[in-house]
Amino acid sequence: MKRPSLYFTDDHDLFRQSVRQFIEKEVVPNTEAWETARRIPVSAFQRMGELGFLGLPFPEAYGGSDADFWFSVVFLEELARCGMGGFTTAVSVHEYMAINHIAKAGSDYLKQTYLAPAIAGHKVAALAITEPDTGSDVAAIRTQARREGDQYIVSGAKTFISNGTYGDFVTLAVKTSPDRGASGISLIVVELNSPGITRTKLNKMGWHSSDTAEIRFDDVRVPAKNLIGTENSGFYYLMESLQLERLVAAIMAVSGTEMALEWTLTYLQEREAFGKPIGKFQAIRHKIADIATEAEMAKQFVYHTCWLFAQGESVVKECSMAKLYTSEMQKRVIDTCLQFFGGYGYIEDYPICRAYRDARVGTIAGGTSEIMREIIAKIVIDAVAYKPAYNQ
Repeated sequence: MKRPSLYFTDDHDLFRQSVRQFIEKEVVPNTEAWETARRIPVSAFQRMGELGFLGLPFPEAYGGSDADFWFSVVFLEELARCGMGGFTTAVSVHEYMAINHIAKAGSDYLKQTYLAPAIAGHKVAALAITEPDTGSDVAAIRTQARREGDQYIVSGAKTFISNGTYGDFVTLAVKTSPDRGASGISLIVVELNSPGITRTKLNKMGWHSSDTAEIRFDDVRVPAKNLIGTENSGFYYLMESLQLERLVAAIMAVSGTEMALEWTLTYLQEREAFGKPIGKFQAIRHKIADIATEAEMAKQFVYHTCWLFAQGESVVKECSMAKLYTSEMQKRVIDTCLQFFGGYGYIEDYPICRAYRDARVGTIAGGTSEIMREIIAKIVIDAVAYKPAYNQ
């Protein structure tokens, strides 16, 4: 029997069915092929574009759906059920991080040239912030873009860039006024096949189905009209959009945790020891009770944060808390679930093995747990407030 929801309507439920059907029929059967190839075919993005999945939060004028945020929540939850952390990352980075800035602050030219084809799945997008020497310190990035006439000349390096190896373009964080610190950062769109760009594919422990790159820019010429929004406002755009990035991560972490629990519950009924299913042993049952409780509590907090976000509230604190708690929870819970599989949990044929590898980076990507704690501490202890950056 369907339970009432504060957040989801019948339309959301119907949409969930369509996304789940797509994941089960067109994504999951390709798991081994995509994990082995360590990339997602462009045809998968094109298919999601055809189904309208890549434009949920964006204006209809550019091919989007202009749907309320709960459609995105549904999409992200179902995405995480595919069992491939790499696939969920590649798609979420493309839609909710890389092209989000273009939708929020880009010119009509940028929206027509990059946003619309990205929504259609014809172009794959990446977001490049992190650098080899800066890590979480965004204000300290060194990649520069100096203005020469109607062009920017870009030089520097970025690393850990999802979709960076095979993607078509990147939303790039650069220093346009190096002497101004955080206030000298801008965002520009760069074609990844431009002369002067070198892409090196990184060999990761997990997230095998997605490509992750280190990218070098050696005097890459970019049209000045590829600037997103106002020059030197990039840091503030990034800080605001990181709320969404971390909320997206939290939504998928909870769903991924629930998926791992589902696999484990099935296994507990199938596997027998000492003449009975191992799900009958109290030590395991009580652990499962704790896991189920923790996942449900996390989900309700994430839903509350989604509701605040959908109302237009500033949710830096809540998104940071959600990302911190759910990523740590997912790592811990999947470790516990793998233990119940015994030796089989260490075998690649079992999805819990892949989930274990994929979940480990959750406490690092999108802002480490240590950074999340510092952000929360600044808000709770120092009463730091964050102001909206878009359309200021």
